[in-house]
Amino acid sequence: MALPVYLGLVHYPIYNKNNEIVTTAITNFDIHDIARTARTYDVLKYFIIHPHDAQKALAAEIISYWQDGYGGQYNPDRKEALSIVEVIPDIAAAINYVTDREGIPPLVVTTDARKYANTVSYRALQRELEKKERPCLLLFGTGWGMENSVMKQFGYILEPIYGPGTYNHLPVRAAVAIILDRLLGEHWWVD
Repeated sequence: MALPVYLGLVHYPIYNKNNEIVTTAITNFDIHDIARTARTYDVLKYFIIHPHDAQKALAAEIISYWQDGYGGQYNPDRKEALSIVEVIPDIAAAINYVTDREGIPPLVVTTDARKYANTVSYRALQRELEKKERPCLLLFGTGWGMENSVMKQFGYILEPIYGPGTYNHLPVRAAVAIILDRLLGEHWWVD
């Protein structure tokens, strides 16, 4: 049985570069690239979490093109990847979806480029996931990260991804790929 992992891309409440709380825009690349990465790592559902109807409609139109339109005929691989995408209004809807589907509330894990008091390592979260006691919902923020009160709602915050230098502002698509590989990928470094 596959590990029950779900993914959410949060667009509100998000910090901008001025530390103001904003709603970020949905981007075409985030829809496509994160769906392809999530599908590669057997994520069961990729939620695009956005409160505004106009943005949700835009995402639905893009997804529909690859599911029902010419895009799906032209590129069946992308059609398959986008089959796991769902646009929902908030984090609570994602938690409810996972709870209804799995019969138990998920372990909700947020991600950030900063450390918090309840930051956990990749290995610690891997061990938790290996127990298969609860499904996991991994939440990724857009912009400059999720607002602090959102981060504090959940028990686990995954440690940041660090490169060798001091610059630390990965695109969310890259962060998703790195984190999914660290948590769910082949453990090539283990003999």
